[in-house]
Amino acid sequence: IALCVTAAGTVVDEKLEGRKGVRKKGVDGQVRSFKEIPHTGRSGWVNLVKFWREDRFRQLHKHMERTFNALGPIYREHLGTQSSVNIILPSDIGELFRSEGLHPERMTLQPWATHRETRHYSKGVFLKNGEEWRVDRLLLNKEVMMSAAVKRFLPLLDEVARDFCRMMQAKVEREGRGEEGKRSLTIDPSPDIFRFALEASCNVIYGERIGLFSSSPSLESQKFIWAVEQMLVTTPPLLYLPHRLLLRIGAPLWTQHATAWDHIFSHAEARIQRWYQRLSSSQGRGSEAGASGGQYSGVLGQLMEKGQLSLDLIKANVTEMMAGGVDTTAVPLQFALFELGRNPEVQERVRQQVRASWEQAGGDPQKALQGAPLLKGTIKEILRLYPVATTVQRRTIKDTILQNYHIPAGTLVQVCLYPLGRSADVFAAPQRFEPDRWVNNGEKGQTVEGSSFRSLAFGFGARQCVGRRIAENEMQLLLMHILLSFHLSVTSSEDIKTTCTLILQPETPPRITFRKL
Repeated sequence: IALCVTAAGTVVDEKLEGRKGVRKKGVDGQVRSFKEIPHTGRSGWVNLVKFWREDRFRQLHKHMERTFNALGPIYREHLGTQSSVNIILPSDIGELFRSEGLHPERMTLQPWATHRETRHYSKGVFLKNGEEWRVDRLLLNKEVMMSAAVKRFLPLLDEVARDFCRMMQAKVEREGRGEEGKRSLTIDPSPDIFRFALEASCNVIYGERIGLFSSSPSLESQKFIWAVEQMLVTTPPLLYLPHRLLLRIGAPLWTQHATAWDHIFSHAEARIQRWYQRLSSSQGRGSEAGASGGQYSGVLGQLMEKGQLSLDLIKANVTEMMAGGVDTTAVPLQFALFELGRNPEVQERVRQQVRASWEQAGGDPQKALQGAPLLKGTIKEILRLYPVATTVQRRTIKDTILQNYHIPAGTLVQVCLYPLGRSADVFAAPQRFEPDRWVNNGEKGQTVEGSSFRSLAFGFGARQCVGRRIAENEMQLLLMHILLSFHLSVTSSEDIKTTCTLILQPETPPRITFRKL
């Protein structure tokens, strides 16, 4: 519902009055001031001490949910050096996004930016704003977001997903129980899924396989996964502290964070050097097709061959995509296997659709995905219940009104995804795992207006996740091949306890039983 305000600033959308979680009039129907927005405490440093004392950073998603329940659909929070207004209703989210302008600005992850500045590295689109961001982003979109690009990289993802299932079938046959050909194996699959995510990302971004499904994965790849996890864990506390001071005094927290990023960048540097080696090798053979030999050479190869971005900008952007493309797909896949395992009827419904689509597609992965909308619904449902990021943010570029409160230009506004996804004001039966709710234009399970702003795990609009198409297809293809190969079940159907680093994760990875079909 768009908020209508008269020239005098009074609300004229009378039918909203009296509904739960809806904007209220101020004195004499006037728009309320910013200071009147409910808040969690005025002192940012006192609030930060409470957060640390009560270990709220690791339960940030639950803290947000409790705060919305206590204060209503909008509240202010001041933590250390950061202040924000937090919202949850799709109507308010729509109002925020509709006024974002040509250069949407979100919260800068300042520890990441400081690392680039101190190391004299270029920044990728994740850390940029303004016209500079827009120019780079439009060039990147051609290689990662456009349908032609998806068509090029989909076979590379499919190849890795098939190899994962072959590796898992061999493991079940080797280590499982039961008669030959129908064995089952109960394991924590998370190490294998992390290897899949890194292998798939490397294949698409760098155009090369790194052999993570072998019996002895390389130490270099294991170090990369460790570095990404270390970077994610050390980011949240640095967001709220004066990190320049921590840098000056050589605080261990900052040193750990910077060291992790250094390793991530060195991983990208090594891949770029290999691309140059392939190029010089092909030129030495007299090939005119370049480093790729005429084949699709991954995102890196496409950017290098077109030469529209400088080498420093290419390095910055592929590094950000690699760093953001492992945990953010591996973790939702863990949740997906768990939910499919504890909801066998849903699992069977999705499998039947996948099987029919796969047979009709004749081995074409793109056609197979198009014919199985429940697969995409499964990913959307997982990201509703377990959003990778806790918030999507925008910095307002002009004065805005949300919940009939005045929000000044320059305010950081956060859309809180975990409480949004589990709100009974937004979704019918929000605790239920129902991929069907996203099929048929998402009409099922909708309880409020503003349906366009209920699924925001990848962000929105021009600033949505640059790796979105890679991640969506990577997760769908792996689930498709797993469902064609295995029946899934779980050892415990109790809800998974979750924790928050920079992303939402299970406290303990769920154990899954894979039974060969």
